[in-house]
Amino acid sequence: MASNFWSGKKVVVTGGAGFLGSAVVKELHQHGATDIIIPRSQEYDLRDQSACAEVVKGADIVIHLAANVGGIGYNLDYPGTLFYDNLLMGVHMMEESRKAGVSKFVAIGTICAYPKFAPVPFKEDDLWNGYPEETNAPYGLAKKMMLVQSTAYRDQYNFNSIFLLPVNLYGPGDNFSDKSSHVIPALIKKFVSATKNHADEVVVWGTGKPTREFCYVADAAHAIVLATEKYNSSEPVNLGAGFEISIKELAEKIAKLTDFQGKIVWNTDKPDGQPRRMLDTTRATKEFGVTATTNFDKGLQETIAWYTENN
Repeated sequence: MASNFWSGKKVVVTGGAGFLGSAVVKELHQHGATDIIIPRSQEYDLRDQSACAEVVKGADIVIHLAANVGGIGYNLDYPGTLFYDNLLMGVHMMEESRKAGVSKFVAIGTICAYPKFAPVPFKEDDLWNGYPEETNAPYGLAKKMMLVQSTAYRDQYNFNSIFLLPVNLYGPGDNFSDKSSHVIPALIKKFVSATKNHADEVVVWGTGKPTREFCYVADAAHAIVLATEKYNSSEPVNLGAGFEISIKELAEKIAKLTDFQGKIVWNTDKPDGQPRRMLDTTRATKEFGVTATTNFDKGLQETIAWYTENN
């Protein structure tokens, strides 16, 4: 799997110690990258332009994964923080990479950038046809500005940056924090705890009607590394798994996989978020030959097993 592309290249991976970042770093090693720098947030505040300048010094490739991110509850509580932090990190990292002569910048966007009522499956051409779902909008729009910046910098400076839009990710090593976890780790944590404590019911936010698409983290990492090697355009590219599942079906599936015997109660006072989510991944397959391969049930089992062992 090693590629000559990475030979002699210094690669900076912001967020490289995080959930997706760890998987990307592992994939980079498998592709032959040997000089990988992972700036840690304790040392470098990427909202600070001078810190970004320090981080990208001497780099050939920058993969910008660092983000302040969370689930619906976190988005509702910290919309201003999410907008500010993610906007500044993206803007400063790309600008300082350009000034430092970085040969390629890989910006990781988010499915939250899509309009609330985009036709399903979401196609990249629909990105600007409406406002994002309200709970996600500050985060989604802040990340989407990297697409605007990427296009502008290519036009003015001939700067080679790409913009990738991954769907919701899951897998071993996910964030299981009560404050900021996404739906799969949040549900796994609830159902594992309920089974362990012989609880009669588990309360889940919303109606269960919205749909989501989920991509196993190793599949996303593989796609990001292949895109870095092979893709050189500012046209955005979706990264996904090509299926849609309702939150109700998801909760029932996790309940079954965790041997929960009780009742699922839906708290309809809580928001549903975006009505439907699923990506069209035709462009990714065409441009750099990538398709997700991990079976969803198998991926969930591995995530549950990891959580049980590590928590």
